[in-house]
Amino acid sequence: MPTRKSPVPVIAFAGLVLALVILPTFVYPVFLMKLLCFVLFAAAFNLLLGYTGLLSFGHAAFFGGAAYVTAHALKVWQITPELAILAGVVTAIVLGVIIGVLAIRRQGIYFAMITLAMAQMFYFFCLQAPFTNGEDGIQGFSRGNLFGIIDLNETMNLYYFIAALVVLSLILIWRIVYSPFGQILRAIRENEPRTISLGYSVQRFKLAAFVMSAGLSGLAGALKALLFQFATLADVAWQMSGEVILMTLIGGIGTMAGPIVGAGVLVGMQNFLATSGLPVTMVLGGTFMICVLLFRRGIVGEILHLLERRKG
Repeated sequence: MPTRKSPVPVIAFAGLVLALVILPTFVYPVFLMKLLCFVLFAAAFNLLLGYTGLLSFGHAAFFGGAAYVTAHALKVWQITPELAILAGVVTAIVLGVIIGVLAIRRQGIYFAMITLAMAQMFYFFCLQAPFTNGEDGIQGFSRGNLFGIIDLNETMNLYYFIAALVVLSLILIWRIVYSPFGQILRAIRENEPRTISLGYSVQRFKLAAFVMSAGLSGLAGALKALLFQFATLADVAWQMSGEVILMTLIGGIGTMAGPIVGAGVLVGMQNFLATSGLPVTMVLGGTFMICVLLFRRGIVGEILHLLERRKG
């Protein structure tokens, strides 16, 4: 007999879509769009860390690399925004293949250090490359017309475009996680030697997950460049990699809702602290320490753990 699928994911995504339709009435759309970009970035990173068990310190290279290429394509090549975003995502995928091939041969801290080293090399490339304009970055370009028809310089047009891409990307991540491919990724995370003994090519699965995560991170960076109409060195700096790690850990690794909650907490705090006069980095560091001490599984992880204990 066919197994009955749970309606929870469908209800959750329907609730997310409804919230995205209603929220612009109450919340500044530009803030929501920035939040959506980082939700996607954190979800892409969680695909690698939460479901494959690989901690990367170099995801800023994919995020910022796609942002630079998208900005350059819009300003210099003057192509339509969908093609500029596609160029950014392809760039992130190529970077993912290059870095992934070198990094996945190692495990644990060695893997993390290789990704960090490669990302720093890319950072200095962006600092010196002529097309990035060094510390000035790429700025002052028009968003253009989507498919030559929809004007993305209109705030609400841009909002619904970004929201649609982020929701579709989250659905794609959910589909990857709960597919046979995703089950193998979990097996690699839980017990890699056993997965190898079952005959799976672990290196190929790791590389595939790494490249998927890189491509989705690139999409997040491309959308952020389109939103703010600039790309700078801050997008490829190691601090950006640190931020996405914080978002994922605060929300809860290995959960679909964790990156959404983590990005909401971090971006919301940054937005509030920017006008408060308080030291942003110190407050964020303190928040991370509290979450690690009190919510070791992350906010969503702790909630799910409590619900499981109740059912037990």
